[in-house]
Amino acid sequence: MRKGSVLALVLVAMLLASSVSIFAAGSTEQVPAQQKSLSVLVYITGVMAGSPPYTALAEGAQEFAAANENVTVKIYEAGFNQAQWEEQLTSLVATGEYDVVLGSNPSLPEICERVGAKFPKQKFIITDAQKAGNSQLRTYLYNQYEQSLYLGYLAGLVTTSSMKHANSALKIGFIAAQEYPLLNKHMVPGFLAGARMVNPAIELDFRIVGNWFDANKAADLASSMKTAGVDVFAAIAGGAAQGLFKVAQEQGAYIVYHNTNEYKAAPGYVVGCGSMEQKKLVKEILVEVLAGTVQYGTASVVGAKEGYLGFFFDDPAYAANLPADIRTKFEAFMADVQAGKIAYTLPPL
Repeated sequence: MRKGSVLALVLVAMLLASSVSIFAAGSTEQVPAQQKSLSVLVYITGVMAGSPPYTALAEGAQEFAAANENVTVKIYEAGFNQAQWEEQLTSLVATGEYDVVLGSNPSLPEICERVGAKFPKQKFIITDAQKAGNSQLRTYLYNQYEQSLYLGYLAGLVTTSSMKHANSALKIGFIAAQEYPLLNKHMVPGFLAGARMVNPAIELDFRIVGNWFDANKAADLASSMKTAGVDVFAAIAGGAAQGLFKVAQEQGAYIVYHNTNEYKAAPGYVVGCGSMEQKKLVKEILVEVLAGTVQYGTASVVGAKEGYLGFFFDDPAYAANLPADIRTKFEAFMADVQAGKIAYTLPPL
């Protein structure tokens, strides 16, 4: 065969091979790249029992992992001894097992900063907290001033009403497990400010349990406050709030509750419950973590207008426990809050 003919045949063969390759590439389903794996440590500063926000934090992460086979989640309950939290977290991070630590507590950013200084590659995301400027941290603060404002407004409507257990003292109460900046600067002032939008003469009785589990101490405080004229209570006290529920039912007093549905805890006496979309936020956070789009070093504030704080209007107990005139006024106020029409200044932490 001539040299020219051989070259021609080689060229034809190369063209045919190229055509087959192009055809195959166009008709074969592309195999996606392997999904990035993600290991999450959910660090609970306390225990989940009796704490719906912590339960929602853990469940949100677990549900996300169940929907994404490349995601693994470890839940760690650190207990109530705050002196041990930093040491425990340091030991967990030192293993190098976790891509991100997820927590929910106003005191966590400072702890994570100290732990992160020892492990510069570790990332931390914390809800219910605020800290900007650290490239290892991302925080989301629930606008608890706002939630306290609308729960305080409801408390003001109840304490000034003719409901069975309301009195003429114009005094509302707040029982807390412990004092911390978010409580002292946002929640307690917001609760009183909301009540005073109903009547400026309303006063607040604020008491501290000293821990998150002593229901007997909380009951003693509630009983003393009831004697002093308090007829509507709020509580941020974890399991200790069981003491308040008991006193409300035995002595006759009303309760508005933050963050979770507690109507059944004291039927007929819990007259309003705010909601916190912790689980929703956790899942949205983990979507960003998996996509690598988290803006570490930044801090966000989320509230009713953004859809992360609300109220359990749909529980039958709400309508059963409150007169129609109070519901009408409160629902109008809540609609204004969600629309951003209620003017207030968020105090600095």
